[in-house]
Amino acid sequence: MFKSAETGAKIIEGAVETSRKAKQLHISRHNQWRAFGIWLVLQDILLISLAFGAAYFIRFSLQLPIFKLEARIAPSFYHQLALMALPAWVLCFSFFGLYQRKNLLGGTREYALLFNAVTTGMVTMVFAEFLLPNMTLARGWLLLSWGLAFLFVAVGRFTLRRAIYALRRRGYFLSPAVIIGANPEGFSLAEQLRRWTTSGLQLIGFVDDELPSNARYIANLPALGTPNQLDDLIARYGIEKLILTSNSLPREKVLHIFQRYGTSPDVNVLLSSGLYEIITTGLEVKEFAFVPLLGVNKVRLTGIDRILKTMLDWSVALGALIVGWPIFAILALLIRLDSPGPVFYRRRVMGVNGKQFDAFKFRTMYVNGDEILARYPDLQAQLAQTHKLKYDPRVTRVGRFLRKTSLDELPQLFNVLREEMSVVGPRMISPPEMNMYAKYGLNLLTVKPGMTGLWQISGRSDVSWEQRVRFDMHYIRNWSIWLDIQILIQTIPAVLKSRGAY
Repeated sequence: MFKSAETGAKIIEGAVETSRKAKQLHISRHNQWRAFGIWLVLQDILLISLAFGAAYFIRFSLQLPIFKLEARIAPSFYHQLALMALPAWVLCFSFFGLYQRKNLLGGTREYALLFNAVTTGMVTMVFAEFLLPNMTLARGWLLLSWGLAFLFVAVGRFTLRRAIYALRRRGYFLSPAVIIGANPEGFSLAEQLRRWTTSGLQLIGFVDDELPSNARYIANLPALGTPNQLDDLIARYGIEKLILTSNSLPREKVLHIFQRYGTSPDVNVLLSSGLYEIITTGLEVKEFAFVPLLGVNKVRLTGIDRILKTMLDWSVALGALIVGWPIFAILALLIRLDSPGPVFYRRRVMGVNGKQFDAFKFRTMYVNGDEILARYPDLQAQLAQTHKLKYDPRVTRVGRFLRKTSLDELPQLFNVLREEMSVVGPRMISPPEMNMYAKYGLNLLTVKPGMTGLWQISGRSDVSWEQRVRFDMHYIRNWSIWLDIQILIQTIPAVLKSRGAY
């Protein structure tokens, strides 16, 4: 956790520079967010207007056969309607929290709120038509306006989000933060937050009552002082976020921090759940008899994330099976000709929430593999220690080719279609291996195992067990549909190079 003096000096110099510009940065951050809010409102107005106009063009100008022919309504009517509807829609967006910082620039919640706001805006227009008999709106225009408004605004916000992410990497739209608690949980949080450059947090350092007297930096961050010095640190560095790790302070001090800063308009107190190292699924607060209790989701991916991943799995699996069925037939024939036994091998593995299933593979070993391995005591001992043999006498001639090219894993496409596996995910774990993973086992069972993953593109069997677990944990904690696509693209050269495939 402790780095060299030279590295620590650079970090301290950065903190001093941050200190020197703290007040200026505070004003700058305020102006940045004000400009962002104004831009967001203007962008929404423009895109909603474009959606209304595009809906009119498609409904009345293209004369598509799916729409009922009727007299064309003058564009001026819909222009006036749009001018009246736009302020109401912006108010609706505001009502749903689409201009609040807590709902922006992170996760899929923003898009869910947007869908609800657009739907509410359209329902309001339908209700107005019902109340005003002289007001007649084409149903096709209403339906198109609803779909296009959501699409245009969602794409606009997605693009703006990417622009803000790029600016955050350059030092804009950041909130200075300190972690209270220089303990393993704090170190893990710091590592994750610093790696996620789009989070919007600028970690300044650690605060702890039990910092070593001579420590100037810990885990690549400055050791700033004790919780009693928070007032001075907040003023000096312009701190906006206090991240409090569990068990870092006595209950009395935790209560004092919340009483002192919990209602401050300039500082937010964030309390870590204390489950970061062993829980990768989402947490939610549930109230029972007005008592707030933390609930843990059973799976890592829910809502739109689960839908996106399922769509990717099905499209890749179906496409590969349709295009590759001749290869399946040829490989099955070669396996039968090379050695007696079944074409497919079933491996019992762990699925989501510990549900076991059989993962399909092309058979790559002789059916009497245990007898063959018994002739090599040294290899038996090596297998028990590493769970992998680079030169395995049990592997057939065709099996060596299949493993080298990763073609032995193609039948797992059927597991993907059965929703037991995913195209991208952590490596499969057999039931006897679960004891090896200790606290990480719970995390690895929150998502489906994958045909490929970070371990696949990083060296496969040449990667140590500890590295493989790190790769899997990184994937689970940092999942996004873009990460899946990136891994899929990188899998192709990794398979062609055959690095670590044996």
